[in-house]
Amino acid sequence: MDNVDQYSKLIKQLLKEYANYKPLNPNIESQFVCDQENHHSQIVNIGWQNQVRVYGCILHLDIKDGKIWIQHNTTEIDIAQELVDLGVPKHDIVIGFHSPFKRRFTEYAVN
Repeated sequence: MDNVDQYSKLIKQLLKEYANYKPLNPNIESQFVCDQENHHSQIVNIGWQNQVRVYGCILHLDIKDGKIWIQHNTTEIDIAQELVDLGVPKHDIVIGFHSPFKRRFTEYAVN
């Protein structure tokens, strides 16, 4: 199994687990969305709160050029560290929501 297949399985495992957490508001649903062909995975919240539509991406991870790109994270979860704990080397993780300039000051890949 190459890295892309392995990383895809790890991402799916993690995000499915987080999508199972129920929001405090019973009118909001968390959905795991996965495009396996293009290696895009997200958790999206959908529903209503006080007559206001709730729709938004909570976590978004991609696999690009053999690396895991954390594109968006609005949680307190350190998803990069969780990936490292599962065996992904830091040089294969890109914090995509940081600018390339800022990425070079982290322990993770620049791109």
